[in-house]
Amino acid sequence: KLKGLVFDELKNFFKPEFLNRLDEVIVFKSLTKPEVTLIAELEFKKTFSRTVERGIHLSMTFKFKQKVVDEGFNPAYGARPLRRAIMRLVEDELAESFLKDPTREGEYIMMDVNEDGNVIVLRDQPVQAEETFKVVETTVAA
Repeated sequence: KLKGLVFDELKNFFKPEFLNRLDEVIVFKSLTKPEVTLIAELEFKKTFSRTVERGIHLSMTFKFKQKVVDEGFNPAYGARPLRRAIMRLVEDELAESFLKDPTREGEYIMMDVNEDGNVIVLRDQPVQAEETFKVVETTVAA
């Protein structure tokens, strides 16, 4: 039903010659913040896997994860802003830290947010059980 309405609206903007070239029109719903949070957890898992391969134990505080989701949430653009936020706040910050001081195998690193809301990378930090990565099982309504 929605697809039909969208196609009717497209007819108001595009010539039939153009619309005839389209194989299909796909309608997407905007992502909700809980859905973006779930996607962020999956992306964090990939980052954790890459650091474990290098012998680095990475953890992130809830506050840090929330900052990434908050900065990466934009209902109009889907998950792309989230990917950019992860690159900027996680990957770039880790890379900067590693360039300043190379990592050692077995090192514990924690990512957090200070009082000013800036990302901080704490090196040689013991991992707290509640701050380590956990796969969150969440069902998302379709």
